[in-house]
Amino acid sequence: MAGSMWFLLFIYLFTLLVLSIPLGLFMAKVFNREKTFLDFLLVPVENFCYRIFKIDARAEMRWTQYAFALLVFNLVGLVLLYLLQRIQQFLPFNPRHFGAVAPDLAFNTAVSFVTNTNWQAYSGESTMSYLVQMAGLAVQNFLSAATGIAVAIALVRGIVRKETKTIGNFWFDLTRSVLWILLPLSLLIAPLYIWQGVPQNIHAYTDVNTLEGAKQVIAQGPVASQEVIKELGTNGGGFFNANSSHPFENPTPLTNFIQILTIFLISAALCITFGKMSGDKRHGIVLLVSMILLFVTGFFFAYKFEKAGNPQFAALMQRGTVENMEGKEVRFGVLNSSLFAVVTTCTSCGAVNSMHDSFTPLGGLVPLFNIELGEVIFGGVGSGLYGILLYAILSVFIAGLMVGRTPEYLGKKIQSFEVKMVMLGVLISPACMLVLAAIGVVTAGGMAGISNPGPHGLTQVLYAFSSGAGNNGSAFAGLSANTLFYNILMGVDMLIGRFAMLIPVLAVAGSLAEKKKVPMSIGTFPTTGFLFVVLLIGVLLIVGALTFFPAISLGPILDHLQMLKGILY
Repeated sequence: MAGSMWFLLFIYLFTLLVLSIPLGLFMAKVFNREKTFLDFLLVPVENFCYRIFKIDARAEMRWTQYAFALLVFNLVGLVLLYLLQRIQQFLPFNPRHFGAVAPDLAFNTAVSFVTNTNWQAYSGESTMSYLVQMAGLAVQNFLSAATGIAVAIALVRGIVRKETKTIGNFWFDLTRSVLWILLPLSLLIAPLYIWQGVPQNIHAYTDVNTLEGAKQVIAQGPVASQEVIKELGTNGGGFFNANSSHPFENPTPLTNFIQILTIFLISAALCITFGKMSGDKRHGIVLLVSMILLFVTGFFFAYKFEKAGNPQFAALMQRGTVENMEGKEVRFGVLNSSLFAVVTTCTSCGAVNSMHDSFTPLGGLVPLFNIELGEVIFGGVGSGLYGILLYAILSVFIAGLMVGRTPEYLGKKIQSFEVKMVMLGVLISPACMLVLAAIGVVTAGGMAGISNPGPHGLTQVLYAFSSGAGNNGSAFAGLSANTLFYNILMGVDMLIGRFAMLIPVLAVAGSLAEKKKVPMSIGTFPTTGFLFVVLLIGVLLIVGALTFFPAISLGPILDHLQMLKGILY
């Protein structure tokens, strides 16, 4: 099976690079206002949108103006999505006549989709009408992804520009992200899903009689259109409760491969975009190589532990090892399930084709730690790039301390303000994860949702709040999260994890844009070689380990040690 693992990994990474390089170069042209082959079709649409909303897309914004426009836009989206859920019983395209979504669940879901988290405390096929799925959830899948891309591009401009007070125009970046990138790719990929058997209709659910004579309701709907942006925008919100393990969302090995490919596609391409916009492609390649090395390492360990399985079961079967198939689709097996789990948590996607709660303790630790690192191993569309750029700035600051020089990144001196904002951006999500998880395991409301006692129950709660603040959305699904306690607290968790990080990122962009570029000297730490890759990965792992080791020691690590002694949960 080792040969199968390396072969699948090679095919996956090769295809990813072949597709992401031209896409990254294309995106650089889009945001630099250079001519592209789609302009003749999309520029009139873009200009029409600007006229309707009275937007001057040529007007440059300071970082504070950019942040204000972003926050207002997302606040309006949150309110509209909340209202849409609350009045869905009066709206069309509701063949099952679903009633209003409960206030706390509607709040949680609205926050979830606006923040690109797509945490789902509900079952989509038994809660949301077709209209809410299409006009609410799917629309926010596009807009939240576009928001992330816009912020990443703003930070790149801040790094690249010199002696200016502006970082671009939020409305321009948002519109171009949707019209030039997300929509065309969705229109290209969605027919592949339909061809493979993913439904795309607005028919009523089908009532059938099974061979045993029982009644069964087969849910369907506009699935393919939501499925494609769910993965492409690293959203992760499934049309069905079972997400990508459902045969209508992910029916074949080909759709499974397309899904894990599209999850990484834009995030990988943005590294190429960064290299192109910075004027030196090596800067983007360094980030991409760092991401790939961390991803491959995580996949190796996750697959290793899932392949080895539970030794207690192996003893019962009187075999050396019995791979862990619990919670996994037989048609995907351990290999494809492990790969999907690592891919979806290296980004802020959170889509699943297996249940992470059923992974072995250390197999489940890999997805959890991926999220806790800030999902910068490719990360969400946009959020992965600006997240790892914060770590890159932190890395050159540490390197500067070691050699006794003012640190520089791409010719910009990193000074007190940038370091403070970077540390705020790096630490705000971990603080939120740990504080809220602590509340979850010491309060009655939090404890009531735990399905397993002991360290596994701690992991369930820790994973939930890590997933929320990390804007991932996947879960250790044994946790009963559709309660007033979790709906409200997870909503707060997701808001802080998304927007409290965006503000420092934009502040760094604004500050760097004002600086002049200084020429490289013999004392400048190089940021385009393998030494910087090692430093960047080292900083990522050290910060993650120092922050989360006590918590994961009491959760998945203790769970693993007890499993070896025959204590199971």
